Amino acid sequence: MANFSKDFLWGGATAANQVEGGYAQGGKGLSVTDIQTAGSYEAPRYLTYVLDGKRQKIASVPGQGLPHGAKGEVFEDEYYPNHEAIDFYHRYKEDIKLFADMGFKVYRLSIAWTRIFPNGDETKPNQEGLDFYRRVFEELKKYNIEPLVTISHYEDPLGLSEKYGDWQDRKMIDEYEKYARVLFNEYKGLVKYWLTFNEINSAVMFLDFGDNGTDEAYQHAYQKLHYQFVASARAVKAAHEIDPNYVVGNMICGIISYPGTTDPKDQLANRHALEKNLYYCGDVQAKGKYPTYAKRLWNEHNVHLDITEQDKQDLMDGKVDMYTFSYYMSSLVTTHEPEEKVGGNFSMGAKNPYLNYSEWGWATDADGLELYLEEIYDRYELPIMVVENGLGAVDKLEDGTVHDDYRIDYLRQHIEAMDKAVGNGVDLRGYTTWGCIDCVSAGTGQMSKRYGFIYVDRDDNGNGSLDRLPKDSFYWYKKVIATNGDDLTD
Repeated sequence: MANFSKDFLWGGATAANQVEGGYAQGGKGLSVTDIQTAGSYEAPRYLTYVLDGKRQKIASVPGQGLPHGAKGEVFEDEYYPNHEAIDFYHRYKEDIKLFADMGFKVYRLSIAWTRIFPNGDETKPNQEGLDFYRRVFEELKKYNIEPLVTISHYEDPLGLSEKYGDWQDRKMIDEYEKYARVLFNEYKGLVKYWLTFNEINSAVMFLDFGDNGTDEAYQHAYQKLHYQFVASARAVKAAHEIDPNYVVGNMICGIISYPGTTDPKDQLANRHALEKNLYYCGDVQAKGKYPTYAKRLWNEHNVHLDITEQDKQDLMDGKVDMYTFSYYMSSLVTTHEPEEKVGGNFSMGAKNPYLNYSEWGWATDADGLELYLEEIYDRYELPIMVVENGLGAVDKLEDGTVHDDYRIDYLRQHIEAMDKAVGNGVDLRGYTTWGCIDCVSAGTGQMSKRYGFIYVDRDDNGNGSLDRLPKDSFYWYKKVIATNGDDLTD
């Protein structure tokens, strides 16, 4: 018998900007993702903008905004895959019915901030946007599917990002709190579980890609994180005031790392990497204060933060109720020249000879998930959810379906790892696989990098009928949920 509790929350996850479409409908304003072009395994996505009267674009990296003074703009001769995505905006009833057919207990989705406040700084919310999400939540309730709602999933209003320099002004805290309070009040009784920011640690985790790891970039990233920490804490406090039953969590990009060799220098380098990439954001949100090693991290890049005594009190008053994270892969940290390097979609460094890698250069490492779960639960002693996990692959449509045994094998390994961690005492409450229905890839903007149990007829250039077709993994996951993780066979 599997170790999962009888009320374990099995389900899937998506993000508004990757599934909804309808980018200029229902009173929605432009978000930063609406000026993000398509990319590929070899080429980055770009943010398009006008600066000094000239059309320009910059490679899009998680946690990075537009250059100072730039005005984001949609260019007619560029393709923006998020504009239509998979049209969940019009097809949500069809999609939720498919989730219900699989037996979902929970569906993680995000709210597009610009559907609620089109520019971000309005005093009154957009009623059409509020009504849309109410309809979605009511549809989920019809099937007894619990919504798990991410308040901000790489979806900042473009207007606020331009006005306040991508979270470089503490006025962003007030705008976020206003937005969060509207959601908490509006959907009281329909939503119980909330996440404040998606993969908040990505602001620092990916800074060393390319030439982005400058002191100026780190100053920007750590200041952004501080304001987001305070905004998150205030949201947690507001949620508990509005409805004591609300459960609010953080969300971390959980790429665990190992030392590449037995050299003590590699052991130390890996510890410092874990502190920077994972524990820094988790410690502040779960413990309510900055850890001792924060000063070392700031000093490494000459960072000086705007932190007030009230901020410190807010952090302590707004600790999260649960810890949630994404998990796809692990990485190696070494001070030596690696024998073989990884290259791909937000993956870099030394290649682990003990692991297999996906088409996008991501290491499959289920043991790393067990390790991460046990490490994090011991560190924080908070309930945990794995809110993203999955295999991005090129699927081949044959006879109206996809025979994705490779995806089933990947998910099976990770569910077995979760089961071991639960058996070892970890309080794991839920599991939502990423991209439960095929969607636009956040990293590459492609549709061909597919994660879903449901195939969507759409290609990388925006062609296709958008028809939905269950894959083999659809029926496998249905059985997994029905047996509460007991039966993982094909």
